[in-house]
Amino acid sequence: MPQSNQSATVPADSHSPPGTKARKPTFLNNLGADLPASLVVFLVALPLSLGIAAASGAPVMAGLIAAAVGGIVAGSLGGSPLQVSGPAAGLTVVVAGLVDEFGWQVTCAITAAAGVVQLLMGVSRIGRAALAVSPVVVKAMLAGIGITIILQQIHVLLGGQAAGSAVENLTALPAAITNVELHSALLGLAVVAILLTWKFLPASVRKIPGPLAAVVAVTAVSVAVAPSVERISFSGSIFDAIALPSLPDGNWRAAAMAVITVALIASIESLLSAVAVDKMHGGSRTNLNRELVGQGSANVVSGMLGGLPVTGVIVRSATNVEAGAKSRTSAILHGVWVLVFSALFAGLIQLIPLSVLAGLLLVIGAKLIKIADIRTSLRTGDLLVYSVTLVCVVALNLLEGVIIGLALAALCVLWRILRAQIQAHAPSAEALPWRVTIAGSCSFFALPRLNRVLHSVPEGQDVVVELNADYLDHAFREALVAWQKQQRNTGASVILEEHGTTAFSDAEDNTPQRQDPREFPLPPRTSWLPPGDGSTSEDDDGDGRLPLRSILLGIDKYHRRHADKVRPLVQDLTEGQNPDTLFVACVDSRVNPNLITSSGPGDLLTLRNIGNVVCNDGSDASIDSALSFAVKGLAVDSIVVCGHSNCGAMKAVIADAEGASPDMGDGFDVWLEHARPSYSALLAGHPVAVAASAEGYSRLDQLSMVNVALQLRKLEEHPVTGTALASGQLQATGLFYDICTARVVLVTPEGIEQLDPSMAVRA
Repeated sequence: MPQSNQSATVPADSHSPPGTKARKPTFLNNLGADLPASLVVFLVALPLSLGIAAASGAPVMAGLIAAAVGGIVAGSLGGSPLQVSGPAAGLTVVVAGLVDEFGWQVTCAITAAAGVVQLLMGVSRIGRAALAVSPVVVKAMLAGIGITIILQQIHVLLGGQAAGSAVENLTALPAAITNVELHSALLGLAVVAILLTWKFLPASVRKIPGPLAAVVAVTAVSVAVAPSVERISFSGSIFDAIALPSLPDGNWRAAAMAVITVALIASIESLLSAVAVDKMHGGSRTNLNRELVGQGSANVVSGMLGGLPVTGVIVRSATNVEAGAKSRTSAILHGVWVLVFSALFAGLIQLIPLSVLAGLLLVIGAKLIKIADIRTSLRTGDLLVYSVTLVCVVALNLLEGVIIGLALAALCVLWRILRAQIQAHAPSAEALPWRVTIAGSCSFFALPRLNRVLHSVPEGQDVVVELNADYLDHAFREALVAWQKQQRNTGASVILEEHGTTAFSDAEDNTPQRQDPREFPLPPRTSWLPPGDGSTSEDDDGDGRLPLRSILLGIDKYHRRHADKVRPLVQDLTEGQNPDTLFVACVDSRVNPNLITSSGPGDLLTLRNIGNVVCNDGSDASIDSALSFAVKGLAVDSIVVCGHSNCGAMKAVIADAEGASPDMGDGFDVWLEHARPSYSALLAGHPVAVAASAEGYSRLDQLSMVNVALQLRKLEEHPVTGTALASGQLQATGLFYDICTARVVLVTPEGIEQLDPSMAVRA
């Protein structure tokens, strides 16, 4: 499919996979699934909307207005096809506070203004930015709301009146228990019992939504046995409850803050709910910016009609998905059913006792407190953020609690990012040096700890500093260099080993920046050993032990830095090997087959000799046995012959042809016989030589490439590999490693091919 067609099928700001073509089913095609789903969602939404309105201190009909508007307006204009919107428990605490401070009609104006803010956010295309909130803060916020709802509704369930804050409700709880109204408490507890046991009932019974069954059943009982309990009261239908908003009488600053609070909380809750709903189905993904536009439009309408704030609600949305809804028609129809019921059967609502709704809200509040979230925050180190946010939401208010939680989460992130792990390790034996390990972000924030750890190393002691930094600034480098000089002045050696993504030398004169993590090969020992420790061939006492000491130091470094990481890779190889390739390479120390092929233990069977040659005449038993073991014993899939630039063997071949053969013994001269045909092919204008010359390679490197091509031809004629190559059971490939560019070139019988596009033009 052409790329232009793919990109046209998905909105630029949606988070659906690229190239996903959105289906456009018709209204009638989905009506068979959406109609019954809408009825199920309506039955769930009805009691929840009434309970949330009662808990918010708003007129009861305000909850039904918000439910109808959320379904019809947000369902029509929103970007989530299966999300259902309406009044949400997450805003009950905020709305209750606004009603107490400003009155109901001003609260409606705040709701409408918050909708305008959401509209602007959606039009400005910052939907995704609204998700830049730590999930642990959101989870703690919901848990705090749940605790606040529980403390508030316990008083209603016991037949009393809830106070304005969670702290007041908590302190007044003993008095409420003492003055309990028995009928009210029993009715509320009956609702709680039904909801808690509903999931254990037969599936045929559970087709009826639990909240609806609990409210209807207990209300019917209350009419018979407790006619005097306090019930929902209002006058007229839903149309009579419509109330135009009014502006606040002063205190504009507090009103503006309330608008921002409602807009942000409603947006975050709606977007998080939409993302969660997307994970429940395999249809179209949510357009987050359009969802903000839909939610904002719904809040403008709800506020202007006297309804509660509207958000996307995960409980109703999950019910919608589970009921089999296919499109936004289900959410719209659910709003229509709420509107019809509120207009025609409002009288039935006034039969519901307040304690029944309180029992319903107690269960809803408890569901907002998830033990799994607490365990997750404990495992991820976010328990402090979770706890502080929850306590502040309950003890202060929702906005202040969330702000404090976000600030603490940001501080924790800064602490984790900026904190460097610096430790000094005393040697386990007298001859070994001290070790100082430094990992993380090395900035001036870490200087106090750096100086304390460095000065814990005794003077005159040799030290190895293992630096594994992802960020390094000048101040940190300066402090480390100053200590290094002081330690060396006491006669000690200080070796710096770098393993991170930043270079120590870059911090001297360049602006520090965090580098991208990347795999990087182990540096040669000559880059990290000090002079005299094996980096040269000199030996102070002539006993030849310095090179051996360099190997032992390398093994020590391997044990310290890499052995624990290698162990899991080789545990499955303990009893045998199963390589897929035989890699024939030169013995040159600069060629590392595993490095240039990004392979690890068990991947390559390696055959190395001078000039990376093979033979097909049986003249060398070591080569023949290696080929037989690879093809017949291990059944490798491929053989690779790899030459390299500035090859000493090829130099010897050229020198031999020019009458200046190096004096390395008869054995070396016999060995060169395997490579001499390559020089003849070079002089004869082999296609590989012509191609290499055109790319600007030297005559020596041309010979190395021609030599690879001839070894491939020998493999085709070899009694072990020839048959396997001809049948396709085995493949042979030629490579050339250019040391100066660290790039690999493909060598074929007809020429060469640059495997790195950036190196396509060498000359």
